[in-house]
Amino acid sequence: MRLARWLRQSQSLRGSDDWGYTVPKDFEGKGAGMKIGCVGCGYWGPNIVRNIIEIDPLMEVYIHDVNHKNLDLITRRFRQLIPVTSYEMLLKETGIEAVVIATPVETHFELTKEALEAGKHVMVEKPLALSVERARELASLAIEKKLILMVGHTFLFSPPVRTVKELIDNGEIGKVNLVAMDRINLGIHRRDCSVLWDLAPHDISILNFWIGEWPERISAIGRGYNHRTKPEVAFMTLDFPSGTLARITISWLSPGKLRRSTVIGSKKMVVYDDTASVEKVKVYDWGVNILEPKDYGEFQLSYRTGNITSPHIDNVEPLRLEILHFFDCVENGKKPLSDGEFGLQVVKVVEAAERSLNAGGVPVEIGKE
Repeated sequence: MRLARWLRQSQSLRGSDDWGYTVPKDFEGKGAGMKIGCVGCGYWGPNIVRNIIEIDPLMEVYIHDVNHKNLDLITRRFRQLIPVTSYEMLLKETGIEAVVIATPVETHFELTKEALEAGKHVMVEKPLALSVERARELASLAIEKKLILMVGHTFLFSPPVRTVKELIDNGEIGKVNLVAMDRINLGIHRRDCSVLWDLAPHDISILNFWIGEWPERISAIGRGYNHRTKPEVAFMTLDFPSGTLARITISWLSPGKLRRSTVIGSKKMVVYDDTASVEKVKVYDWGVNILEPKDYGEFQLSYRTGNITSPHIDNVEPLRLEILHFFDCVENGKKPLSDGEFGLQVVKVVEAAERSLNAGGVPVEIGKE
């Protein structure tokens, strides 16, 4: 199989081999015979193209962007790319098996639908669509066509995020009681969506990956100051069936960049700081213990402040792992970690948050499929 030499020489990250792959250290780039189309080469698209070419410099990569300046810039940077002047031409190109879509959010539905109807496997950037109805249609279409549909929730392939999941799964931190997440920066403002649709999918997908369940209820408040009709700041509270409570803060209006999650367990606490240059994950053997009462009616607590440790984490680019996972799913018919159903569930949570925000923060129940 053409992906065999990529994956055979790879060392899987700690945990399940089905989760992700590292890039082979001695990969020679002899070409694997796959032809792939990439749509969108503005902000995120060039990163995708770079990773594909570094995985296999001889892979045939067809590239399209409606902005001819973007198309010209990327083909100058990567000379082996094959530019295509229209999306229709790209979909009709003989031999293209899969399409990677990295375009503005408002275009995801139409472009993904056209690709699936043309018989192409699809990896589309998050969110899958801007409504539950449209996301459900895409997920159903992929199943009907027996095609791979993967949504680009890149943080699922982040080694630090994976490390936190391992700490939760192996019981080291105990039951997860609370998760507090902050994702704030000055911009980047989007014209095609609000801060909810831009940033919230990251943390919603991470929460599901860590906890293993979707929230059943959400409340949100937010404001738009420069975009009156689109929130630039939002605060969300999510209730999970197991009793876990999560708080997410997202903002385009902050003087500094913060990407931090704090997980409060019944045994230990974990802080994941994605902006840290070293020690992105720290485990705190801290907590609160209830003491045996000496007298009737007495209630005593003791605060434990033990060791702080930082586990070793593989230094691998998450996007590289994500693309390799997509190629493996296409090659071997595997179910993606973030398939159409996963993408649909994320959209359901964001849409419920939007309804709550528009209603002034009233809690909204999140329906099950």
